[in-house]
Amino acid sequence: MNKKETAEIKKNFSDKSGFFIMEKILTAFVDAEKNLRCHNINSCLTMPVEEHEVYSETLKKVLNTNVGKSFVEYEFPNEAYEEGMAQDVLYKLLKSELKDEEAAENFLNHIANNIACEGPFAVITAYCTYTIRKKDKMDEFSEGEDELYRYILTAICPVNTSSDGFVFDSFNNEITKKLNTELIISKSPCDGFLYPVFSNRSTDINHVMYYTKSASKPNISIVENVLGCSFVMSAENEKASFQNILKNVVGDDLDYTLIKTVNEKIQEVVEENKNETDTPVIDTLRLRDILSDAGVPEERVQMIEPVFEKTCGSAPLKASNLVETKTVLTSPGITVNIKPSAADKIRTSVVEGRRCLLIDIDDPTIEINGLPVTLN
Repeated sequence: MNKKETAEIKKNFSDKSGFFIMEKILTAFVDAEKNLRCHNINSCLTMPVEEHEVYSETLKKVLNTNVGKSFVEYEFPNEAYEEGMAQDVLYKLLKSELKDEEAAENFLNHIANNIACEGPFAVITAYCTYTIRKKDKMDEFSEGEDELYRYILTAICPVNTSSDGFVFDSFNNEITKKLNTELIISKSPCDGFLYPVFSNRSTDINHVMYYTKSASKPNISIVENVLGCSFVMSAENEKASFQNILKNVVGDDLDYTLIKTVNEKIQEVVEENKNETDTPVIDTLRLRDILSDAGVPEERVQMIEPVFEKTCGSAPLKASNLVETKTVLTSPGITVNIKPSAADKIRTSVVEGRRCLLIDIDDPTIEINGLPVTLN
């Protein structure tokens, strides 16, 4: 799923959509020892409005449009299709439409037995349908060509007690320490997943989308043990790996202009492919072209393949994870943040024997600590 496809599902995740129905909700509580303590299946059609809204609000957070970072697509390996394995468990739950008690219990036990999670947590899973309106060559909706996208959306929410702060005791007319022994389920899921994926505006049962609240600290056990997929590097690690590749390949030739140019070319790759289903990536061939166009000497470009393989293996890097939204220049005691629109106003040079950072200022009036200063 790309950002556009994710946005379509998220936009229509509402009763007001007219094309969306959340039919049933499966809820469960798993204690700190990973025991499945309780679970229930409820119809959304008869659920109180206030309760339905809380579930919708929580689940919708899993549909994160930060695709490739907080919301990552994974392909099931062959063994995941075997009886009792990840894809098999998910597919049977989907097919049951949350009407089969056995399929629901197998799903919840599969999570409880395979997840690594500190403390208790709640599982909230919804069975939803979305009517996909198909268009013809004239970009008009085709009658009778609609497709029904059936999917399950799961949110894994941490559970904790809260006893911080003070409360006013109106009976004794005093302020006392707040005591709360109730287990509170967070409305902000730490992890979640969508199955099957919505790809090319159709259903793809061979892939699953994993959500993490913290892109830099994903729960690898959910990806590998619960979903049965091979974990890929986080966005943060991919960026660090790419930086190591540049340092090892380009070496002393790294300068402000080269770094800016490489970032701009990767941004072009992202923009050119933003509506494509496949996530744009940077592999050895694409990186060779980028560095060659940026003026890196051929003998350095020839080093890309062995350095890339040593750093990342054979896996390409997601282009969106490598793009810098701003340029940050740091030196002991100095930090300069530069927006893309101002990147061309920065130069490095040697002035009277000293290495200098030069900033072109079109308007002679600038602000320092919020105060206007005129440069003469």
